[in-house]
Amino acid sequence: MKILVPVKRVVDYNVKVRVKSDGTGVDIANVKMSMNPFDEIAVEEAVRLKEKGVVTEVIAVSCGDAKCQETLRTAMAIGADRGILVETTEELQPLAVAKLLKALVDKEQPQLIILGKQAIDDDANQTGQMLAALADLPQATFASKVDLAADKVTVAREVDGGMETLTLTLPAVITTDLRLNEPRYVTLPNIMKAKKKQLDVFKPEDLGVDVKPRLKTLKVSEPPKRGAGIKVPDVATLVDKLKNEAKVI
Repeated sequence: MKILVPVKRVVDYNVKVRVKSDGTGVDIANVKMSMNPFDEIAVEEAVRLKEKGVVTEVIAVSCGDAKCQETLRTAMAIGADRGILVETTEELQPLAVAKLLKALVDKEQPQLIILGKQAIDDDANQTGQMLAALADLPQATFASKVDLAADKVTVAREVDGGMETLTLTLPAVITTDLRLNEPRYVTLPNIMKAKKKQLDVFKPEDLGVDVKPRLKTLKVSEPPKRGAGIKVPDVATLVDKLKNEAKVI
């Protein structure tokens, strides 16, 4: 059984994001980059399934510039068997990524695709769902538990009312939530081994996919700074301010 795990290179979650002075986007010059945390959870889950003996191969995939090879090497250090980079300098939007992944699904024929529910840079939460629609595959989003059998996968997912359990026939698409697992620490020996693993590079045109952006970002701005709070002398004053100033009651 083969699992495909898309991973994205994003600004590290510990870094304070800065907006460019001209408002055209986020400043990533000399900023630490790393694998999207939700994708790291997806890689960990795929590797655990392989360690259980129900999966034979884990393939990590990334779409972006040449620097994404670092992210793929990290995935391979966690335990992925090989990597695929779709190299492009175009700004990739969720639909374009989903189309590229659809082309790779057709090429590799994996039984399961596991990816993070969203990237922490754009918070789009769209790629997994779009991929499932394009490939006409069953999907389970926000997975907090995954049990894989020969031809079916059972997924527990968090919903507003509690937990929901879905059983999907393979092949299928799963997106991961935070509580699915805790990714392992990547050791130096595994980092060295990952450098020798196979990494194939394709261009979008090799896969027959047009990745031109369909959406245009007009402006990026920081959220407004939060104002200082005030103290009130009594409950009556508090109620008056909530009613007449804040207008929440």
